[in-house]
Amino acid sequence: MRDKTQPNSAEPGDRLIRAGAIVFFAGAVATLVTVAPLFLGTTPFPTYMFVLSMLMGVGFLVAGAGVLQSVAAGRRRAREARL
Repeated sequence: MRDKTQPNSAEPGDRLIRAGAIVFFAGAVATLVTVAPLFLGTTPFPTYMFVLSMLMGVGFLVAGAGVLQSVAAGRRRAREARL
């Protein structure tokens, strides 16, 4: 089965994993920006920056959904190959 798979073919769930990674890293940057004033002794950022920090969790959940979708597709293919 490996010899029939194209190296650049998109598997089910790949887009969700990529989108989740992008959202996660955007949340990580927002978290670093939000925490920086605490160490620098400057004025804290407004509340919306703390909300943007929650994107880390959202990205993690989206990527996890992509992994689960990929696992389900792999199990479906294995079940079809067995029959």
